[in-house]
Amino acid sequence: MTREEIFGKLNEVFREVFDDDGITVGEETTSADIEDWDSLEHINLIVAVEQCFGIKFNMGEVATMKNVGAMVDIILKRKGK
Repeated sequence: MTREEIFGKLNEVFREVFDDDGITVGEETTSADIEDWDSLEHINLIVAVEQCFGIKFNMGEVATMKNVGAMVDIILKRKGK
């Protein structure tokens, strides 16, 4: 799975979780860039991403996700196993 393919899937997940078809995430996207991205929606987002990619993030990984690019790095690492 390529980085571009992961971003494509993440865009779908973000649009569904935040109910906004206009969302397009990139490497540097953070919670500050999406109006409804609060702590509760962050949990919903993590669960939706885990389901989409068939992985389970550990707490350390979640804590290091400073932007969507970091999330993609973790997904790539996990899907590479």
